[in-house]
Amino acid sequence: MEYQKFIPEGWIETKEEYNLDIIKKAFHYGETMQGYVNHCDEWFNLYVDLGNAITGIIPRNEVEEIYTDDFGFCKKNVCRNKVHQFVQFKVKEIYNPHQILLSRKNVQKEAIQWIKHDLVPGMVVNGIVKNIRSFGVFVEIGGGIVGLLHIEDISVSRIKSPEERFFIGQKIHVMIKSIDKEQGKIVLSYKELLGNWEENIKQFQEKMVVEGTVKEPDKYKNGIFIELKPNLVGLAEYKEGLQYGQKVNVYIKKIIKDRKKIKLLIV
Repeated sequence: MEYQKFIPEGWIETKEEYNLDIIKKAFHYGETMQGYVNHCDEWFNLYVDLGNAITGIIPRNEVEEIYTDDFGFCKKNVCRNKVHQFVQFKVKEIYNPHQILLSRKNVQKEAIQWIKHDLVPGMVVNGIVKNIRSFGVFVEIGGGIVGLLHIEDISVSRIKSPEERFFIGQKIHVMIKSIDKEQGKIVLSYKELLGNWEENIKQFQEKMVVEGTVKEPDKYKNGIFIELKPNLVGLAEYKEGLQYGQKVNVYIKKIIKDRKKIKLLIV
């Protein structure tokens, strides 16, 4: 599967060591760069470490295209939250080696155009987990653009919390499920990238003993679901004392491919 991403270097979260020639080249060609924000001053301008003792400044009015106040300035809390974070930017002006003006807003403008013209449902993109809530995960897919990954789209196997699968700052691939270009809302999915039942069952055979994760009881068959992989679940006879999320060894009694069923025995 081919993965698309908005900014090629956007998810390599390491401190880059730029020199003045590289910065001038990026300015000339309009390239997107990234750097580490180490300070936010009293006027909410951001200072970006470019390496080699070079610091760039993102003025408050160049920090955000999306989350702005009534005067078009980046909101104060958004500016503060960028400190100790990696951000993407374009070089807007080079006055001298010690005065380099940067713009994160211009990267977001490109990202918005990317969404309007190039992003389509079914496309797989790179993302980074920015926030985790009980109902889902907010994933940045480039240039500050964030999509929502609902909990039901994380895996075929039901989970109680997205934190079972993800942590903040984690780099993941996500599929674009839907786009509301008027409202700017993007809905994502993850479970399609984990393989279907036929693909996942190939590594399992009857009479194998494997490790699984205890999930929810089956109320109707007096059994309990055991997750073998995020998109592969089997049913075992209920056993007292099991807890959700517990790791157990199971014996594969039967694989019924035409019904996509797996019968297990807890050992």
